[in-house]
Amino acid sequence: SIGGHMAQYDKTFPTLDCAACILTPKMVDCASHPLIDIWAYSEVEEVNGFVGNFEVKIRKRAKSVDNAKCTGCGACLEKCPVKNVPSEFDANVGNRRAIYRPFPQAVPNKPVIDREHCRLFNGQKCGVCQKICPTGAIDYDQQDEVLTEQFGAIVVATGFDLWDHSVLGEYGYGKYPDVISAIQFERIMNASGPTEGKVVRPSDGKIPESIAFLSCIGSRDETHGYAYCSKVCCMYNAKQALLAKDKLHDVDVYVFYMDIRANGKGYEEFVRRTIEEYGANYIRGRVSRIYQDGNKLVIRGTDTLLGKPVEARVDLVVLATAMKPQDDAKELARKLGISTDQYNWFSEAHPKLKPVEVLTDGIYLAGACQYPKDIPDTVAQASGAASKVIGLFSKEALLSEPMIAYINEDTCVACGLCTEVCPFGAIELVDVLDRERST
Repeated sequence: SIGGHMAQYDKTFPTLDCAACILTPKMVDCASHPLIDIWAYSEVEEVNGFVGNFEVKIRKRAKSVDNAKCTGCGACLEKCPVKNVPSEFDANVGNRRAIYRPFPQAVPNKPVIDREHCRLFNGQKCGVCQKICPTGAIDYDQQDEVLTEQFGAIVVATGFDLWDHSVLGEYGYGKYPDVISAIQFERIMNASGPTEGKVVRPSDGKIPESIAFLSCIGSRDETHGYAYCSKVCCMYNAKQALLAKDKLHDVDVYVFYMDIRANGKGYEEFVRRTIEEYGANYIRGRVSRIYQDGNKLVIRGTDTLLGKPVEARVDLVVLATAMKPQDDAKELARKLGISTDQYNWFSEAHPKLKPVEVLTDGIYLAGACQYPKDIPDTVAQASGAASKVIGLFSKEALLSEPMIAYINEDTCVACGLCTEVCPFGAIELVDVLDRERST
């Protein structure tokens, strides 16, 4: 489905607007627009060509569901016997079936069969979804389809991912079930989430009496490779603390932070409101250790403002994990012929004069694929990228530089390395003795 991470959120800061109320009408408008084609569940395999004439090879992955026949009635979703597959959309705090759509408002609103967990694809007897489908849309023999299409411009908007710190067991994540990530807490608070908006502990389903929010988990930490600030963590910590207090009036909320970086319009006022009106306890200092003691989690750290150790016993711990590029960002950059920085975020042509453009003409950046951004910054950059594409297409012809590079026949040893690096295949090595100049 289109929509990105915003579809997972409950409320947006600082206005506390419903995220789905903002996003889903835009998704529906996109799907109904006559000049927009949505190819969900598809991957870019190869990009060739140049500005105005990009040739893109796209793999449309097999869904085992014929979109032309499927009406999205949902009958197959109700009868599938496989019910306990961890839901990626619910950040693994909820379950889905083997045939599923990510969330009820997904666009396109057509299901897909997860072949890894489907009984039929694992040699067992089933086929219930095919028997019950009223339009005969289930096609178990469907194969991937590879298409090659022409495009004039490309906007890269692949978004971000979150650091998976379960591998290191950071702060007990993965070890203690009541230590969760911020995106998991977001899904727990969401009325369409696995708990229908009831704030409960994952371990026993009880309502927590105290919650701790920890900032900068992975961010601003060179030992984990993420020395940068993830920018939005301070604000969504404040938002989640406020919403927790709003839903559970008697809950004790602790927020451990390094610095509060609230640099948007109305952001600082929002944080002050969380502290002063809702009574969230903000503690400046890093947490050194979290361990289980009975049914409580004990947090030990240092309050750097008071200059003394601090200990808190809580029922639930929420970690604000670092934003990071998608795992395949480097590979996509290679396909597109664009560059990345030391953290694998996509690099713009110039940080001030060309913030949405890259060094390859006709390719533009939008959103958090470039660097951590909040929703207003993402929308602003997306509008900038769209205006650049419109400006590009408004011209009948493009001016190109008359200067070209050539191979110096006196120093070239015909090693062939340049032919491998060139993203356009524009370099052809020939016998320098046969021609005055190689192309």
